[in-house]
Amino acid sequence: MLTGAICCMAIGCLVATTNASLAQTVNHTAVISAAVNKTEAKVIGWRQDFHQNPELGNREFRTAEIVAKHLQSLGIEVQTKVGVTGVVGILKGGKPGPVVALRADMDALPVEEKGNLPYTSKVKVNYNGKETGVMHACGHDGHTAMLMGVAEILAGMKKDLKGTVKFIFQPAEEGVPPGEKGGAALMITEGVLDNPKVDVIFGLHLNSQLEVGKIAYRPGGTMAAVGTVKITVTGKPSHGAKPWSSVDPIVVSAQIINGLQTIVSRNVDISENPAVVTIASIHGGNRDNIISEKVEMLGTVRTFSDKDEKFVYKRIREVATKTAEAAGASAEVLLPYEHYYPVTYNNEALTATMLPSLQKAAGKDNVQLAVPNTGAEDFAFYVQKVPGLFFFLGGMPKGQDPAAAAPHHTPQFMIDDSAFSTGIKAMCGLVLDYMDMNAK
Repeated sequence: MLTGAICCMAIGCLVATTNASLAQTVNHTAVISAAVNKTEAKVIGWRQDFHQNPELGNREFRTAEIVAKHLQSLGIEVQTKVGVTGVVGILKGGKPGPVVALRADMDALPVEEKGNLPYTSKVKVNYNGKETGVMHACGHDGHTAMLMGVAEILAGMKKDLKGTVKFIFQPAEEGVPPGEKGGAALMITEGVLDNPKVDVIFGLHLNSQLEVGKIAYRPGGTMAAVGTVKITVTGKPSHGAKPWSSVDPIVVSAQIINGLQTIVSRNVDISENPAVVTIASIHGGNRDNIISEKVEMLGTVRTFSDKDEKFVYKRIREVATKTAEAAGASAEVLLPYEHYYPVTYNNEALTATMLPSLQKAAGKDNVQLAVPNTGAEDFAFYVQKVPGLFFFLGGMPKGQDPAAAAPHHTPQFMIDDSAFSTGIKAMCGLVLDYMDMNAK
């Protein structure tokens, strides 16, 4: 993760975030609004089509084909099969300037939809050996459709663009099948931030519990770093009738789980940053009268800074291994185990500079500071390489109680189509304003 000081250096000419530099930008609001009015129906149609035909990570073949054909129809240079199924569009403006990347994720989740929308997903696949439904239960269908709309609007302004726009349609944000690679990390390895080299990147995420028309943002750590953890406790097996002959790994595991809860409640300074340590799965033994030899636990760890991550990881290893040792058992800690995403870090200087663009898109009263989000995003890998800004777009119908709105990754998840116009305005505005401020 880039520190604030390093990020400011990486931005270079952007550090001049004065009112004078902002005054140099053109007010594109009216032009963008008119263009959004013309494209909104298309965006909604694309989104509903993607929603009805969802595809899992690294399997977004149909979605990628639709995206690529649309970009090609706009005269945009297109690269396909980047990071397995990713699509990259390069729009070179008529004037020199920076390279601005915009990212949308395309993949769905192994969730069976239980809504009653006219475009409800009926798709089923074999996932981990079981038949399951597939659903856009996180809003990626909307992200893809909005970026297609942004591409159409900016392509229509090509001769006036002061720089280059790189459209990144990314697969597998939610993860990849076992044994495969994918997502942002693979796209970066395959050069998505190069040729031409990206100067800055913007991204958004729909939020089903934030009202339509609103935008939420946060400078610095906005979404958590995540590492999965596997703890294997090895004891001594015995007949269940003679526990004194054993070193019971189930009892030891219970003590470890209780001890892990004290890391957040007693060790982490939560006045600076939150943290999460969750054990979500525990497996040991197979019969009521046999004390097993081993117990395996799986969990997730969330932090918001490199410092906190190193500290929490260290404490997890200490608590697990020392608790087991005190009981005569042993504990092996694998952390991170299978998945790791760094902190999604919004460059502070960039965020401050581009805040007026978000306010123009949604109205100043509709743009609010977000609390740290303990969810994770592989957009984080991009902002390790270049300065970036990732924000949240309201998708909840107006007047609904956020507590009653279905959260992400659930069968009842729902996004109101009226959300998309604000997102398109915001992304277009960020590109045009940034280019105005950094034209060569």
